[in-house]
Amino acid sequence: MKVSSKFTVAVHTLLFIHRFKKEYKVTSDFIAGSTGVNPVIIRRTLISLKSAGLVNVAPGTGGAELSAEPEDFTLFDIYKASGSMEENIFGFHEQPNPACPVGKNIHKILDTHLEDAQKAFEQSLSTVKFSELVKELEEAEKDNS
Repeated sequence: MKVSSKFTVAVHTLLFIHRFKKEYKVTSDFIAGSTGVNPVIIRRTLISLKSAGLVNVAPGTGGAELSAEPEDFTLFDIYKASGSMEENIFGFHEQPNPACPVGKNIHKILDTHLEDAQKAFEQSLSTVKFSELVKELEEAEKDNS
């Protein structure tokens, strides 16, 4: 099972914006330094998050800020905004052999179970508010000091 890294990059980006909003102008280059991801990818991530109403981005090097309160959105909202819903979390081999009794029936047998698992995963994400991650980050920072 693999969820695209677009999701974790989006979560990292939002936490970074929230964490540094009062101290610095939060630019894609600045975020890239924390994520280890190319600034172009961060800019694309910001565009997706902006389209979902989660961030505001000032033109040029104006920086980014949250446009929603941390308690008003969930990990599922970020998952959707990152474009990760466009991909199934379970990959499936494309051409099972139709002459084989297993290959012929594998989708019929397995697809519903995989769809149910994906729905459960997405439902689980919808129970975690972004504000919970903010608190966890603050606690982690206290533990590190």
